[in-house]
Amino acid sequence: MPDMYAYERDPRLTRLETEVVSSGDEGGHPFVVLADTVLYPEGGGQPADRGTVEGVSVLDVQKVDGAIRHALAGAAPRGRVSVALDWTRRFDHMQQHTGQHLLTAMADRGFGWHTTAFHMGERVCDIEVDASHVEVGQLAELEEAVAAEIRAARPVTFRRVSPEEYAATDAAVRSRGLPEGHLGDIRLVDIEGIDLNTCGGTHCSSTAEIEALKVLGSERMRGGTRIAWVAGGRLRRLHEAHHRRNAELRELLGASDDELVARVGLKLEQLKVAERSLRALEETLAVASAVALLADPDPVLVAHWPERDLPFLQRVAREVGTLAPDRAILVTAGEGEQGAFLVAAGEAAHMDVSAVGPKVAELLEGRGGGSGRIFQGKAGRLSRREEAVELLRKVAGP
Repeated sequence: MPDMYAYERDPRLTRLETEVVSSGDEGGHPFVVLADTVLYPEGGGQPADRGTVEGVSVLDVQKVDGAIRHALAGAAPRGRVSVALDWTRRFDHMQQHTGQHLLTAMADRGFGWHTTAFHMGERVCDIEVDASHVEVGQLAELEEAVAAEIRAARPVTFRRVSPEEYAATDAAVRSRGLPEGHLGDIRLVDIEGIDLNTCGGTHCSSTAEIEALKVLGSERMRGGTRIAWVAGGRLRRLHEAHHRRNAELRELLGASDDELVARVGLKLEQLKVAERSLRALEETLAVASAVALLADPDPVLVAHWPERDLPFLQRVAREVGTLAPDRAILVTAGEGEQGAFLVAAGEAAHMDVSAVGPKVAELLEGRGGGSGRIFQGKAGRLSRREEAVELLRKVAGP
């Protein structure tokens, strides 16, 4: 294996001719180990690269026992192979990772916040700092300090040092500690005049390549604070998504950007009023439906509402139980075969609902449950209601 892989020697190299050293299978996917590679294995908070090996898609890249395994979507090739890198994904990772180094350095310099964790998500990144409370104004100051260093186009370089050299410069190096069991040289990433850090990841060659970094917000966690942010192309894509969303909202609400929040607030308040009115109307309808049902002399009252739901059935059952405690009911709701059902009997009715309810559920090819004098659930065959009614009539008796 080389002392330094191609992804480290030149993070901008996108193709490489190399040899397959070994192959195998893990988790149902073949993998190859190569003599050299342009694909970065997951580590240090940075996700693994994607690409191809001799045209076969690479699903993951991991370092296992010192060897870099390339998990493949197809059969493992042999001999001499061509390795290609997904550059779009790589450059995004470079922007985010270099942005993290800069953000972390400025948080430490400006506020004494030390980074304890870093996570590079697919859309948003975050760092965790050892500050129990962070003000919104401080985040704005931090973002501006980062922006100034991006504009300064500070060179970003890397070098390897021996353990002895590292020990001699340890005080100047920012590090969360070396990996357990690490042996040999130590890689340092240097943002000129700003930060010197132990890191094995891929980075931009200048802070200017970060393009821009936006702090999205913060939240307290584990005694510290998580700060969310995006950089580079992600920031432009996020802005585009917000712009499209605002355009759709402007059209839907008939309001300008500045009026959107107020207009949505007004619509939500109107919706609450409408929902209260609807609940009142449904309660009135449930009472009226219960009274109409009681006009039927049948010991088992039956009704179906295609456009209602289980809460409506519960209101009807409650009202029938109050007005006629000697009656039993089977009420259903839903369009087509699937829907809701409810079996209930008043205090004076001669029916064991807990015993007959599961039989009704079986007839309706559904499932349900209940306690006391109500059994309710979901039905799969509402067309079998008549069979369920006949069962209840037999149970209810004359």
